[in-house]
Amino acid sequence: MTALQDPTPRVLVDCGVYADGERIPGDFTPAGARAKVREIEADGREAFVWVGLHQPGQAQMQGVAATFQLHPLSVEDAVQAHQRPKLERYDDTLFLALKTVNYVPHESTVLPREIVETGEIMIFVGKNFVVTVRHGEHSGLADVRKRLDSNPAQMRLGPFAVMHAIADYVVDRYVEVTNLMESDIDVIEEAAFAPGTRTDVEPIYQLKREVVELRRAVAPLSVPFDRMQTDHRDLISKELRRYLRDVADHQTRAAEQIAGYDELLSSLVQAALARVGMQQNTDMRKMSAWAGIVAVPTMIAGIYGMNFDYMPALHWVFSYPLVIAGMGVISALLYRAFRRNGWL
Repeated sequence: MTALQDPTPRVLVDCGVYADGERIPGDFTPAGARAKVREIEADGREAFVWVGLHQPGQAQMQGVAATFQLHPLSVEDAVQAHQRPKLERYDDTLFLALKTVNYVPHESTVLPREIVETGEIMIFVGKNFVVTVRHGEHSGLADVRKRLDSNPAQMRLGPFAVMHAIADYVVDRYVEVTNLMESDIDVIEEAAFAPGTRTDVEPIYQLKREVVELRRAVAPLSVPFDRMQTDHRDLISKELRRYLRDVADHQTRAAEQIAGYDELLSSLVQAALARVGMQQNTDMRKMSAWAGIVAVPTMIAGIYGMNFDYMPALHWVFSYPLVIAGMGVISALLYRAFRRNGWL
């Protein structure tokens, strides 16, 4: 076996052949699975192959592309990754790119540098094949495959049932991560308006950055789901379109919730900046008040430090204690006035 013919075992996660909804026992290469599907179809039965790849290189992906006649542009997208969620059609093959998300547990919203990590899943779906290409360590589809293997009725709907199951799994993760982030936003909101504490804007900016990353993964999927309902009815059955409508509904709710988080954090940033400005004004008033109090004795001391021969009460025995007392009285009066006006 050469790299141009089939992926290496590290890249090839799984390769299964399904006939009438049931998985056929055996280990297959993509080329061997393709040949097996054609053999089953020659007997008048429905069959398809599901190939799962993890971060394939150009050589490994070219071998799969040659086996299933995938378009070079879609193959390039699958290898390079970092794609926006999208849906494209190449003849009778659909190419769906999904962003996966994962919530990174943390004890505080101040310490972690990452709350949401992202990956990607690319899905090629044709008449009798599904090729999934994953990027990232948290985007495994083992649970999805196991669930589908135990549900022959769903698998009888064909390869597009696999696409629906993967999309449903990814969108469910959107909802889960979105709900988990709500607690982080509540903590940030409580800290921003807590009395007697200084406001730190950096955690709000950090959380907003994570929400923006989550929004970039979720929001663009609205268009692909709409196109599945209207533009590809010749490929996707009516029954599967019903299932996809339910997935699209969950995606819409998650996107709306994330948009709400984004607006809330923008408001928190403005409120935090306003509070920081008020804190700075308070600090400046305190500094100005103390400067005003210190200015009076400084001025008096400066006058009597000029060393002139003829100055009022210069040779009077009570002049020194009187000046000191006058400084103290004036400073006390200024302190009382500033304190009454809320400057101190």
